[in-house]
Amino acid sequence: MSLLKKAQLEMAFLKMGIYGEAGSGKTFTSSRVALGLHSYIKSKKAIAFADTETGSDFVLPMFEKAKVDLEVAKTRAFVDLLGIIDEAEKTCSVLIIDSITHFWNDLVDSYLKKNNLTRISLPHWQVLKKTWRELTSRYIKSKIHIILAGRSADKWEEVEEEDGAKELRKVGTKMRAETEISYEPSLLVEMELVQLSPRAGGAVVHRAYVQKDRFDAINGAHFDDPGIEVFLPHIQLLNLGGEHKAIEPDRDSQAVFEDNNLGERKFIKREVLLDKIKAEFKILCPGKTDEETTHRFNCMNEIFGTKSWTEIERLLPQERLTMGLAELEKRNQPKEETKESKPKGKGAKK
Repeated sequence: MSLLKKAQLEMAFLKMGIYGEAGSGKTFTSSRVALGLHSYIKSKKAIAFADTETGSDFVLPMFEKAKVDLEVAKTRAFVDLLGIIDEAEKTCSVLIIDSITHFWNDLVDSYLKKNNLTRISLPHWQVLKKTWRELTSRYIKSKIHIILAGRSADKWEEVEEEDGAKELRKVGTKMRAETEISYEPSLLVEMELVQLSPRAGGAVVHRAYVQKDRFDAINGAHFDDPGIEVFLPHIQLLNLGGEHKAIEPDRDSQAVFEDNNLGERKFIKREVLLDKIKAEFKILCPGKTDEETTHRFNCMNEIFGTKSWTEIERLLPQERLTMGLAELEKRNQPKEETKESKPKGKGAKK
């Protein structure tokens, strides 16, 4: 089977991200772009809105004026968002998600409540990120234009000063959600409320900065109170109306791993093996005196070739541990009674 084929444009739907602070114009701009795109592709379908902060109420007059139906789901539940994408793909032409930040917060909070936790540790993040990837996969592969709006968060990096001291310094902004969400949109825009006059009450504009355009048509550009027209250089390069194929959905790399050779199952087997070794050592060397401790270390060295339990636990291969356990079990087997050692019963000849 040949994996390579002649390249052709297969991204047929806009996947746009918009983020910014409160009042920067995220909802308003998302709605203007959605309506403009709806008109540009001459769609007769409705526009969908996954609404976490009642923003759809305030832009509804825009949709009524344009005579475009707006279908709204007001929810912050992550599980609802997955269903909304599937439903909108069937009945609508454009989907606005505002704000993705709330859906991420719900996923984290729900995990904490479900597992009676007060904080998230590394193993928990792995579960959350795997669940979140269900959304990012739908976002990219779905056959519908999606505008993803989110709140803004600061990006921090550790910077080394001239004297060698290190300090955290703000180096930019990002969308407030799961860390890698900004990688998914092909067009990413940051919104900012800009006051044109230093006077109080002076004129303001909602300014859009193009942080990422994967076609490199408008990278780095900025626009005031933008609508669909300023983003057309990106949109027109999409395969609009054509076949949409983002990523091959049915392929993975399970075949490169041997059954039960990697992953959690192997880790659990090793833990069980180490527990059995500890138990056999307690039987073989139960005391805690200096002499008995020395005896235990000597046994460890005889059986495993080291007096370090850390080396046994972390470095020795599983095959060596299995052989060592067999030797310990052998040493702990009760010795069979010999004829000479049997006690003499009554009437026994001397």
